[in-house]
Amino acid sequence: MNLSEAQLKIEQLTKELTLHNHNYYVESNPTISDYEFDVLLKELQDLETQFPELASDLSPTKRVGGDITKKFATVVHKFPMLSLSNSYSEEEIIEWEQRLKKLATGPIEYVCELKYDGVAIGIRYVNGKFARAVTRGDGTKGEDISANVKTIRTIPLTLKGDYPDDFEIRGEIFFPKANFEAMNRQREELGEPVFANPRNSASGTLKSQDSKVVAERGLDCFLYGVYGDDLLMESHLESIQKAQEWGFKTPQEKNKYILNTFSIEGIMEFIHYWDKERYNLPFEIDGIVIKVNNYDQQADLGFTAKSPRWAIAYKFKAERVSTTLKEVTYQVGRTGAITPVANLIPVLLGGTVVKRASLHNADQIEKLDLYLEDSVYVEKGGEIIPKIVGVQTDSRPVNAEKVIFIERCPECNSELQRREGEVQHYCLNDLVCPPQVKGRMEHFISRKAMNIDGLGAETIDLLYKEGLADSIADLYDLTFDQVVNLERMADKSANNLIIGIRNSKEIPFERVLFALGIRFVGETVAKKLAYAFNNIDAISKATYDELIAVDEIGEKIAIAVQKFFQDERAIQIIERLKIAGVQFEVEEVALDSNSLEGKSFVVSGVFSKFSRDEIKDLIEKNGGKNVGSISAKTTYVLAGENMGPAKLEKASSLGIPIISEEDFIQMLSS
Repeated sequence: MNLSEAQLKIEQLTKELTLHNHNYYVESNPTISDYEFDVLLKELQDLETQFPELASDLSPTKRVGGDITKKFATVVHKFPMLSLSNSYSEEEIIEWEQRLKKLATGPIEYVCELKYDGVAIGIRYVNGKFARAVTRGDGTKGEDISANVKTIRTIPLTLKGDYPDDFEIRGEIFFPKANFEAMNRQREELGEPVFANPRNSASGTLKSQDSKVVAERGLDCFLYGVYGDDLLMESHLESIQKAQEWGFKTPQEKNKYILNTFSIEGIMEFIHYWDKERYNLPFEIDGIVIKVNNYDQQADLGFTAKSPRWAIAYKFKAERVSTTLKEVTYQVGRTGAITPVANLIPVLLGGTVVKRASLHNADQIEKLDLYLEDSVYVEKGGEIIPKIVGVQTDSRPVNAEKVIFIERCPECNSELQRREGEVQHYCLNDLVCPPQVKGRMEHFISRKAMNIDGLGAETIDLLYKEGLADSIADLYDLTFDQVVNLERMADKSANNLIIGIRNSKEIPFERVLFALGIRFVGETVAKKLAYAFNNIDAISKATYDELIAVDEIGEKIAIAVQKFFQDERAIQIIERLKIAGVQFEVEEVALDSNSLEGKSFVVSGVFSKFSRDEIKDLIEKNGGKNVGSISAKTTYVLAGENMGPAKLEKASSLGIPIISEEDFIQMLSS
């Protein structure tokens, strides 16, 4: 395929993938399977790798993330992003509406919208293409987080229809409840602290320096406000309709997320409806936003020093109920972390019956000064998991028993320990403690790890109870005759299980490393370690300094990795897995060319056409070598935007050539 043929094919694939992406994420109406989408995406990725000069920074391949940003640039808002004034009572809404009637000319039409509990964002489009995304910041200036926002699949990179040449659209980026809960489950499995609520998690995710992390977490976005010079729309509702036509995910009347009304009664009806129904939404809201619809009336009403007069936010109260604490039980996680759980008299809260609430750790129990049979206040607030926020001490029974955090594991009776600098207590009897043993196996077989077909949590429990498996290595010793006799297991399912275990031996090393369950080593860190050291033996022997020299590996992770490989039991399991044929080294990839042979590169900064990982991959595929720090032996420093001044100064002082992304692409082409 020559250059012109490749360009036509890339344009065709880009157009096709953009349409399928919109159908799936915005319209919720997929027209092809996930597999077919992935095949098209892989074809585009291969072409962009083969013809890097044709790769666009708005390509659908950029949705997977990968850009590393050490510092976000500050951008001044052309149109200030002011906060709305908040109200906490219906009386305040009525007073606001009456004030507007006195100030405005003619009848006022209001638009009521859900107040999404997320992060405000302003996105600029120039000639129908995504140009920049900026946070609210202090209202006059914010941070440029474009690389992260581009990974959110409901945000179009190119528009359709008849759109303005240059405009900004504003909205709210949020964490869908299902994605938030899934992420917290994974963090819990890794022994990492869980996030308190979706809004804070969305904010923290968008500030991540690695856009791949953002892509993996599955954020979403509603867009609802268009800003620009000489726009032809006459009202807020018209701008939302236009935005929808251009390809944006907007609040829609068909799902009751938006309402237009001329009356205060209509406003109140909308508030009352969503105060009850908000718990059934797939995302968090914390109130209702009411705006004047007509733009001319908005302009006449104007602004105060802090907020527009023509809009107000009604904030829901966090629902709080009172119930009785009957018992405190304790859960043991895969890493041995002990989590206390309050067992309550069932009570209706936020549309669901609540029987249990998290108590987090021993410090929280002490802070609340809990006694059994206490009347306690339970809230959901911004959190998905209910929590106890207070105690009615004046109604405490005379002979109530104080809740004291346990000293021994509830599962294996081993003495608990609290690690220095941590709030959690741990059971260190990981070889015998049943939840830890089964938890490690469940993590090992999970979809993002070894992905063993036919093997789930129930089967793991059966294998453990029957004495057939109490370590991940035991799974590879299982035979058909052993598993076919298990409860609810037939010939076909037993055969599928054995085949699934056999097929898992082809899983690449970086996923095997993640599957081992090393503390703090998630998918991204596992991949970084695998490609930095190439095999398990090199990682096991790596010094502390060698580990922290790897991108994204800090002190905590380095210590955890070293501690894991100092455990003789872990080494024995790895040796058994090696004998079974599990992959413990990075598969060698055939070179595309030898054009960079003998050359070493330090890659730093943010690039427009490729992520840093993609550039490093291109270097290795063309015979070059990536190095972590600049020395006299370095051949080139490949510098992107926001590269640190210290690196530039060092490269200049050593006389090492500093090349741009365009220079690098030219180097590959020649």
